[in-house]
Amino acid sequence: MSARWIDLLDPTREELLTALPAGVDPEVLDALAAPSDGHNRPLLEGHGAYVWGVFLDARPVTDEDRISYREVDVVATPELVVTVRKTPGNDEPWDPAPLETPAAEGASAGELVFRLVDDVAESFLDVVDAADAEIDELEDRIEVWPSARVRRRLGDLRHDLLHARRTVGATRAAVRRVVDKRLDIGDERLFPEPVERMFADTYETLFRAAEELDVARDLLSSSRDYHQSVIAEKQNDIVKTLTVIASLVLVPSLVVGFYGQNFVGAFNDFYWTLGSSVGLILASTIVQLALFRWRRWI
Repeated sequence: MSARWIDLLDPTREELLTALPAGVDPEVLDALAAPSDGHNRPLLEGHGAYVWGVFLDARPVTDEDRISYREVDVVATPELVVTVRKTPGNDEPWDPAPLETPAAEGASAGELVFRLVDDVAESFLDVVDAADAEIDELEDRIEVWPSARVRRRLGDLRHDLLHARRTVGATRAAVRRVVDKRLDIGDERLFPEPVERMFADTYETLFRAAEELDVARDLLSSSRDYHQSVIAEKQNDIVKTLTVIASLVLVPSLVVGFYGQNFVGAFNDFYWTLGSSVGLILASTIVQLALFRWRRWI
């Protein structure tokens, strides 16, 4: 049975009351009218005569090294589907194009809800691709970028992956309620068996996205370990350089200290002159440098 579809963009409370079916709970109405902050938890709940869902579509913004989450809510009955799109503060709202063609062809309400959720699930595969590209760039630039920039990028990527993983997990849990036949209206009028099989494919997509996000987190951890090893290696080079400098200064200090003794008549011969001491210092320094080079310490 074909369903009527109403799409609302940042609606007022009056617009919601006009479009929504009768009997919508006040707390649901408040949630639909509230602005999006990109951190709402995805869900899909049954409320007697209708189903209410909250979903977050993820869009990687590669130029700004961030992920934009665009909220889209849905209220569905067997005869009506109302989508509520909310504009994030610094991005465009979710594009309803995936629902336009099925709605024009007379798709059922359950299929329209599936099209929405499936498009949201596919967006997280884009997040995985973007995260892999970011991690590859980070690995290539670890030895070039300043340490502070690498640490900042590692922290941002870790936060983005963690948020994406939590969102995927919550979305997958919502989809599973449909696949397990725990969510429907009446005698499977909203989500009949063919639609449930469609949701099963979406569940697999979300499962794959979650696994690949876990892999991306492991790769990021490897990049962090590599960065720490680079820092340790640089510190070792600094310590080695300071040790070489201290070693080079040690023998000349001994010579200067020995020649600095003030005993009358004891150092009147030619080999106690200033030239002899300077020559001894230069000779000992050259010998030390040759030894360090031969031992590959410098």
